[in-house]
Amino acid sequence: MRHIAAKLLAGPGQRVLDIGCGWGGLALYLALAAGCDDVRGITLSGRQLARARAEAAARGLAGRVRFALEDFRSTRGTFDRIVSVGMFEHVGRPDYATFFDLARARLAEDGVMLLHTIGRTGAPYPTNPWITRYIFPGGHLPTLSEMMPAIERSGLIVTDIEVLRLHYARTLAAWRARFLARHEAARGLYGERFCRMWDWYLASCEAAFRYEDVVVFQVQLARRNDAVPLTRGYIVQAEARLAAREAALTDRTAMTDA
Repeated sequence: MRHIAAKLLAGPGQRVLDIGCGWGGLALYLALAAGCDDVRGITLSGRQLARARAEAAARGLAGRVRFALEDFRSTRGTFDRIVSVGMFEHVGRPDYATFFDLARARLAEDGVMLLHTIGRTGAPYPTNPWITRYIFPGGHLPTLSEMMPAIERSGLIVTDIEVLRLHYARTLAAWRARFLARHEAARGLYGERFCRMWDWYLASCEAAFRYEDVVVFQVQLARRNDAVPLTRGYIVQAEARLAAREAALTDRTAMTDA
């Protein structure tokens, strides 16, 4: 979250849109650590919405961080920053043009967008049928060659691309270890068939990141080529400021709890 906030040049006075906000963690971070004044998170999950709203209220951020059950195609308004993490994999190739056209329409003239998505470094090919049937119906891992034509036609400018390679393999390994540690509890809830399926999903995806062409792309986009600094040093500097802010927030929480 710190790396994403740094790339967004997130800060006070900004209106932010989080497309596919999940449980609300990033939206809350952008308000707490980066100091953004108006963050809107949208999701298609009622359970995510309820939990995100509850967390915002518990942290006293309900006035600055608002969540909605909303399809990104229905979103209106203009935003200084747009971020999307782990949602683009579910857009599907036929809707790439719509996604980036709407992103440009919603982004302020001097705004910055950060798209974080799992993707592939090889040539495009169909999604694994087992994953499509049992895990992510309608999902697709994009290649840069599939995304870039839609981005170019939208009028957005690519200002930075970072490829995170083995990071997610380590994440999946940690998820699998935690899942296996609670295998009996999971079996009691969902049955052995689910446990075998989920174990296979986590193991096979870890292998895909380690040995095949699956990676994570972070694509930074803007409407103007001067929207971000000319060199990447600002990212390190922003991360240092955010880390200091996180530490201050942690100390404040510890003092309150005490």
